[in-house]
Amino acid sequence: MPSQDVPFEEPLIELRQRLEELESYPESTGRRKELESLRSQLTKRTKEIYGRLSRWEKTLVARHSDRPYTLDYVNLLTEDWVEIHGDRAFADDPAIVAGFATFQGRSVAIIGHQKGRGTADRIGRNFGQPRPEGYRKALRVMHLAEKFQMPILTLVDTPGAYPGVGAEERGQAEAIAHNLFEMAGLRVPIVVTITGEGGSGGALALGVGNRVFMLEYSTYSVISPEGCAAILWKDQEQREVAAEAMRLTASDIFELGLIDGVIQEPLGGAHADVAKTCRRVGEKLAAALEELDRLTPDQLVQQRYDRFRALGEFEER
Repeated sequence: MPSQDVPFEEPLIELRQRLEELESYPESTGRRKELESLRSQLTKRTKEIYGRLSRWEKTLVARHSDRPYTLDYVNLLTEDWVEIHGDRAFADDPAIVAGFATFQGRSVAIIGHQKGRGTADRIGRNFGQPRPEGYRKALRVMHLAEKFQMPILTLVDTPGAYPGVGAEERGQAEAIAHNLFEMAGLRVPIVVTITGEGGSGGALALGVGNRVFMLEYSTYSVISPEGCAAILWKDQEQREVAAEAMRLTASDIFELGLIDGVIQEPLGGAHADVAKTCRRVGEKLAAALEELDRLTPDQLVQQRYDRFRALGEFEER
């Protein structure tokens, strides 16, 4: 685990390294006792560190390069995955993966951001920052899902839509806005899960759902803490102050009533146990789909409309 991702995990990395080294030694009574002791220390230390994370530190966890991405969820939770490429207008955007699969015996559409593993893959997927063709590909798959009456599952993990000149020339803002408009009226269940970073319109373009969930250490905000600090203080070093003020963590967003639930991550974050994280997400998705199956297409659209119209309500005093 790269320590530059989450510097506060340095003590945990050292303990894990000692555990791995000891596990390679020959079996003995002394080895077993020391292993138990190290595992106990690791659990205790992890609880201490993760029990007092600041909002900025949770942001670093949300960005961790070993967190599961969309294709990890696809591989661990589904069968018969068939990926769809291209928007039939300009190109394919690897920053968004979209396709169809079998999830717990039923056909579903899955659409999500993919940041990539390793330097070459990350560059190829533009670090999970979609261009307009990515959002248009996503919408193409959503319309197919509606045609064949399949639920739509979206997995959100992006720092934001790509702000490059080419993306703007090809209608980045229009592509995002069009997705919001179209998703609002789709006549099939839509379940959204924010698995890492939920950055601005780049996240919201896949975020209009009947149910919206967040992983425990994910974030959801209109701008990154660095961007906020650069605007308000002209100094990105104020990012920790910005993160606290923005209230961008899953617990904050749930308290504000903007999401339907928080999915607890394994001790030490999703990157500490990818398989367990995927299982927990799968359980939440299955439960949500079971609830939404009881609604008619008209009720699904109305529920989604009512849900988003209610956001930001306030009372004058």
